[in-house]
Amino acid sequence: MSDFKTQLASYKQRIDTDITAYARHVHESTKRQYGPYPTLVTDAFLDMLNRGGKRLRGALVMTGYEMCGGADQDMIVRAATAIEMVHAYLLITDDIQDRSATRRGKPTVHEILSAYHREHHLQGNTAHAGVSLGLNAAMSGLNAAYMLLNGLSVDPFLKSNAVGIVNHTLMVTSHGQTMDIMQEFTGQVTLSDIEHTMEWKTAYYTVLNPLCVGMVLAGVGCEDTDAIRDYALHTGKAFQITDDIIGVFGDEKQTGKSVMDDIREGKQTMLTVHAFAHSSKKDADFLRSCLGNEVLTTQDFDRCKAIITESGAKAFAEQQASDHASRALQALAAHADRWKPAQVSFLQQLTQSLIQRQR
Repeated sequence: MSDFKTQLASYKQRIDTDITAYARHVHESTKRQYGPYPTLVTDAFLDMLNRGGKRLRGALVMTGYEMCGGADQDMIVRAATAIEMVHAYLLITDDIQDRSATRRGKPTVHEILSAYHREHHLQGNTAHAGVSLGLNAAMSGLNAAYMLLNGLSVDPFLKSNAVGIVNHTLMVTSHGQTMDIMQEFTGQVTLSDIEHTMEWKTAYYTVLNPLCVGMVLAGVGCEDTDAIRDYALHTGKAFQITDDIIGVFGDEKQTGKSVMDDIREGKQTMLTVHAFAHSSKKDADFLRSCLGNEVLTTQDFDRCKAIITESGAKAFAEQQASDHASRALQALAAHADRWKPAQVSFLQQLTQSLIQRQR
């Protein structure tokens, strides 16, 4: 794993350097052209963008490009920055819809903007102001990402293909988010529903989209993007299942958000669906009563965790994540001779590292 960690850190450093320079330019130009309030909103987006993380999606753009023989490092780093901006856009809108207060250990964008409204004693509803301005922050960031993609110094046909992939991915992701939201409201959720949501909401934009963007910018055709599809979707599902496990059983210092958030928001996951089906009626009813409870207590949350564990749901989800990872690695091995060995090895180790997160 040392090679993987070193390579991921290298990708991250190059992307972070580009984001820092880009953010400085955007802040200054927005302030000069549009004044303080648009700058406030732009800076809120840039704050989310600059919070870092592993830069996984940007790294996969670069991996997809390099594994297919791409060599223009300046261009592909800028493409990676654009995809990280798309990620920031989705995080901001997801936080609004989930009513989350923190992200990566700091207030979410709509909470930052609500605080500005409150601290400056402005007229109107504070929460509504935060949400309204937060949506503008997300939309301006997404449009800026498209400007970066359209400005890439690459063949126009390849650039058009890359933008088309991003457009399609965002459409699929929006449908996945709709499924996720409706599952909170209907309560009638199957494991098949969960699989669809994980694929549409997470796997497409976290793994398949960035890899395909990088690959098409390197000039390859549908044969290569089709060949990476199964690897990407299974890795994305392993990522989401593991994320859901960590979301309930993880360390808040590492996740940067409350472990109670998923239960408090009413989020339906493989954990809850399996627990409902394999618990006593009393325990299932209790767990169901806690989903979406905005005033969930620590004591009740601990009981929810116990129900999930005792029902076998945690072990089941861990096994499902491992199974998806195995299928991803098999799919990658089936086409590995198409691509450069160093990047294939990076993808193998990436999938293995996702499973290790749950331990």
